[in-house]
Amino acid sequence: MKHSILLVDDQQELRSLLAESFSARGYEVIEASDGASLKGCFSGPQPDVALVDLKLPDADGLDLLSALKEQWPDTECIVLTGYGTLDAAVEATKRGAFHFQTKPHNDGIFNLVERAIERKQASHENIKLIGALKRISGDTSPIFQSSQMKSVMKTIERVAPSDVSVLITGESGTGKEVVADMIHTLSRRDKGPFIKINCAALPRELIESELFGSVKGSFTGATEDRKGLFRQAEGGTLLLDELSEMPVDTQSKLLRVLQEKEVRPVGGRTSYKTDCRIIASTNRSVDDAIKQGKLREDLYYRISALAIHLPPLRERRDDILPLARAFLKRFAAQADRLISDFGPEAAERLRKYDWPGNVRQLQNEIQRTVLMCEGQVVQPADLSIGQFQPTTEGGEQNLTLMEAMERNKIVEVLKETGGNKQETARRLGIGRQTLYNKIKSYQIAA
Repeated sequence: MKHSILLVDDQQELRSLLAESFSARGYEVIEASDGASLKGCFSGPQPDVALVDLKLPDADGLDLLSALKEQWPDTECIVLTGYGTLDAAVEATKRGAFHFQTKPHNDGIFNLVERAIERKQASHENIKLIGALKRISGDTSPIFQSSQMKSVMKTIERVAPSDVSVLITGESGTGKEVVADMIHTLSRRDKGPFIKINCAALPRELIESELFGSVKGSFTGATEDRKGLFRQAEGGTLLLDELSEMPVDTQSKLLRVLQEKEVRPVGGRTSYKTDCRIIASTNRSVDDAIKQGKLREDLYYRISALAIHLPPLRERRDDILPLARAFLKRFAAQADRLISDFGPEAAERLRKYDWPGNVRQLQNEIQRTVLMCEGQVVQPADLSIGQFQPTTEGGEQNLTLMEAMERNKIVEVLKETGGNKQETARRLGIGRQTLYNKIKSYQIAA
């Protein structure tokens, strides 16, 4: 990406020398000789960095700095002067200057400009990250306090600007789709489409058409040419959710698309170049999926240039209350309810609960609580989770009425299907991994 720089200086010789030097380094250069010509630049493109002389024939550089920052708040400004004073430097900093540089300047000015651009980019990424977090929780305050999730966030910030493919793993409800959304939002493709497909939701005969497209008449029901998701995601990001649920023969075709960076519609003779970033996710153990033949090993290595694992909520309890408070703030505002916080006992119950459904379950619990809570502070009686704790030790369970009903329904459908978990999950309308989690949580015998 080519960066732009604005040079504001009445000394023609110095300005020309700087313009030539910055152009040779690949910058787009805009020149202004005084305050009037600078204001004329305001109708043009916004520069990344502005070098502004403190003393101009028709204006004071500090006043121009204020006008420039008002017009272009994202532009980093470096004030240049041959009459450097501490008071002027302090005032320039107050008005938003990145640096105060005395003349004559040497090659250090180029390093200074690079640092200014780095700060601008870091600030931009931070704004995008805050926006992504706000979409998750309705709040810009930190919602991840655990060391595990802070590490995940750092990884997201580092990997997002690249085009490297990413595999996100973790139990159902841990926030894999949210992380994928953050990666797209923080990437250079954020202005492009973000297309998502749940590989477990489509039947075998349709998933290839959905992914790669199809031509009219290629199969029963193909009444017109159809663009696949790879082409729809051109210039953006394609999320392959629950990758390990994709039919293995389709995985081999997907691998070919990723290697050759071109896609051929079902029944077509023409291949099309593709340009989209791939993010995949799975709630299965990758090792188990490969051993069971659910995931091709070569596809795994091709698609997991970088892997991000999201630990379950029970393993990062420091995140429970920040997340719960963020959800409380969002849902209370949506419902126009004056609910300020959780009482000490309610907060402790939230923190100690194991959350088999992870962040998704916590979010649903807080949304329900906002609707049912009668006071301004959430009390234990307002929570539906009760005292129940999933346990794997065969101890007695203290289920709420809703949990007992859910357990009974799962047992009933399991009996009807002869213990077929895939068919049971389909009839219940939930994912297989979610069913496995509930069977474990409710201690349902196989």
